Amino acid sequence: MKPIRLAAVLAVIAVALGLWLWLGRGAGPQARELVLPGNVDIRQIQLAFYGSERIASVAVQEGDHVRKGQLLASLDKGRLEAALVNRKALLEAQREILRRLEAGNRPEEIRKARADLEAASADLKNAGLTADRVFQLVSQGASTPQASDDARAALSVAAARQAAAQEALALMTIGSRQEDIAAARATLQAYEAQLERARRDLSDSELFAPANAVVENRILEPGDMASPQKPVLTLALDDPLWVRAYVAESDLPRIHPGMKAWVTTDGFPGRKYDGWVGYISPTAEFTPKSVETSEVRTKLVYQVRVFVTNSRNELRLGMPAVATVPLDQPAQP
Repeated sequence: MKPIRLAAVLAVIAVALGLWLWLGRGAGPQARELVLPGNVDIRQIQLAFYGSERIASVAVQEGDHVRKGQLLASLDKGRLEAALVNRKALLEAQREILRRLEAGNRPEEIRKARADLEAASADLKNAGLTADRVFQLVSQGASTPQASDDARAALSVAAARQAAAQEALALMTIGSRQEDIAAARATLQAYEAQLERARRDLSDSELFAPANAVVENRILEPGDMASPQKPVLTLALDDPLWVRAYVAESDLPRIHPGMKAWVTTDGFPGRKYDGWVGYISPTAEFTPKSVETSEVRTKLVYQVRVFVTNSRNELRLGMPAVATVPLDQPAQP
């Protein structure tokens, strides 16, 4: 009976030792590798139009693989194209106004103003001669004082017309005021900005893929009213892809970013995906209490991201996975 009891005890010890070694793969000073169960995680993008228009078309379906720069959806462009044409016309009209102000008056207009001055000067000269004759007749008693007053008034009118023509010629020669040119130039810049805004609005009527991804959700359909607050599509990025796992506080000193790893899944048994530790959270997942016992400290965990290559496109968001990190790797300087 004693040998049987001894054999049973040895068997129990062997099983316990094997179980301890199997459980100790993920932690403990003797473990050669760190086993981190987790889930496959990726980044997602919710795409929305910048403007508020009715959706004209959506070119992709759920599950479609899209490439960076691929057209995904479009808005109705009728109002946006009309606004662009209007802004272009306003800009061209204002550009012509500025060009006219900067060029000044035409030579024909200046010659006309000079001719008007010469005519006004001739009228003034004639009015002066007429007034001299009338004044002489009045002094001789051959004309009435009223004639003298009329001649004096005509002379004043002719002088005023000559002065006005002279000022008009000066204005024609000088050209436009600098203030008017500056105001026209500022208005032109405003129209240029409005035109660029209209072009941007028209460009924003098309939704393009920002990166290689898979269409996860098609939220809006043609005919729906789009707005910046309403996502049209949800994309799941192909890259980067990682396993989100957690490492115990006691194992934290044993790993560091850059360590090589591999990932396995239940869906593809026996297949390993190359990876590396890319991120270790600087803070614990749960905020510890102000007074920590030894038991509380052993329960602290830190998030780890093990980035993985997915060349076969087999890993999916949320898929359970196990990341294995060999611990016999040289520490980075």
